[in-house]
Amino acid sequence: MRGSRTEHEGVLADLLTRVRYEVIPTPSIEEKVLAAVPRHLTVTVTASPAKGLEATLALTERLRAHGYRTVPHLSARLIRDEVHLAEIVDRMCRAGVEDVFVPAGDADPPAGRYDAALPVLAELTRAGRPFRRVGITGYPESHPAIGDDLTVQAMWDKRVHAGYIVSNLCFDPAALATWIARIRRRGVILPVQLGVAGPVETAKLLATATRIGVGESTRFLTTHTSWFARLARPGGYSPERLLRRTTRMLAGPGSGVVGLHLFTFNQVAEAERWRQRQLGELCGRSAAHVGSTRSGR
Repeated sequence: MRGSRTEHEGVLADLLTRVRYEVIPTPSIEEKVLAAVPRHLTVTVTASPAKGLEATLALTERLRAHGYRTVPHLSARLIRDEVHLAEIVDRMCRAGVEDVFVPAGDADPPAGRYDAALPVLAELTRAGRPFRRVGITGYPESHPAIGDDLTVQAMWDKRVHAGYIVSNLCFDPAALATWIARIRRRGVILPVQLGVAGPVETAKLLATATRIGVGESTRFLTTHTSWFARLARPGGYSPERLLRRTTRMLAGPGSGVVGLHLFTFNQVAEAERWRQRQLGELCGRSAAHVGSTRSGR
């Protein structure tokens, strides 16, 4: 039993060393990242209809210049056409970007001809796969507008163009385990970056959501009310509790979970303090276990 617990804690420690921090391109976020996030960690930059792709691309370029591995979110519904996509690809390649994340995005109506991620992914493949890695979205909990069968089918359709999946926010360990098992049974074998909400303060989360833009914030709040309820409830959510309740699934040989994608809502200093604290506690327990095992001999 203790060996099993030690193994699970080793899995958690490993995942905590392979974290991606998702940030929103607000005016102050560059300074916050520089102050709090180690250069060896990956930072992903969201895209929104309110800000457009320019804010995403510009922040990606600046963070790359500072030495970060940076992943722009190339929301399909914000890309006008093949010419616009080619310009984006050229710009990101010149910045040294090797990894992009391609969601459909929320722009309604779309900015141009792309209304889903798959056509953009196919276009990147036709262009010779200019990026070493390409990520797509997975939905452990139901998408507000798309049925579960369709989201799993979409991952199957995209698998030939992508290298990994980023799971959307989920607060239910059972839902995560069920989703992982389901996509593996379907034959989707892409590695998964597990999407987890960071240790956010609800008041700051609401303020950040408001700064994204009035229209998008309204849509975000109305379609994700359960997230806010769970984040706001005393004792209702902590990232470490969620991870500990999923360690059995994460440690399973077929899970394919290779890292954590932390939704920081721009609270990057809090996220990095939490990560360091969790690593310290896990390493401390591991050392104590080794010591007790040796003295038992």
